[in-house]
Amino acid sequence: MQDLKIALIGATGKAGTYILKALLAHQFRVKVLVRNPERLQINHSSLEMITGDVKDQETVQKLIQGCDVVISALGLGQPASEKTIFTQSTGNVLTAMKALKLNRYLVLTGINVDTRFDDKDEKTKFATRWMYDNYPISTADRQKEYELLIASNLDWTLIRLPLIIQTDEKTAIGTSLVNCVGDQINAANVAGFIIDQLAEVKFINQAPFIWNS
Repeated sequence: MQDLKIALIGATGKAGTYILKALLAHQFRVKVLVRNPERLQINHSSLEMITGDVKDQETVQKLIQGCDVVISALGLGQPASEKTIFTQSTGNVLTAMKALKLNRYLVLTGINVDTRFDDKDEKTKFATRWMYDNYPISTADRQKEYELLIASNLDWTLIRLPLIIQTDEKTAIGTSLVNCVGDQINAANVAGFIIDQLAEVKFINQAPFIWNS
């Protein structure tokens, strides 16, 4: 599995920094796309950096070229990206993946994304409504991103996360396809879950919630 080369989007973000560290620690070769190179604090012989924007199709194609798996840990970022960045990014990724005959795409998102399989409890429904009330455009864009994945015919996994805690502490995690039971997820746990999915088929074409259990 270590022969895989991974394309990573969002490598300087809340979860992305931990995912990048974990991939390199597991001896994967990693190619990252960053808007601001000075924010990438890691130097490693297995790390290749592309400077550019996920909104640019040619840049995304350049990122994915020669890779086996694509991971997106994209957030709105600092400074904040456009509120429709998620569909723009995933649209460009899917186009590039099809052109380059790649299949595996792992994407992080929030608990506000709904699937037809969900049975969200009142707490999770409230959190979803709160996101729509306070961040209507980007929240709706996250939902549209999920719909792009469904229509893609690729081997995708959309990982739905509660509040990310930026810590290296690893704990047991819970998973569910219908509801998010926990309020938080450690960034190191997200990274560990991502690593597991590189060899796992259980959640292909699924949108699991994960949380600290």
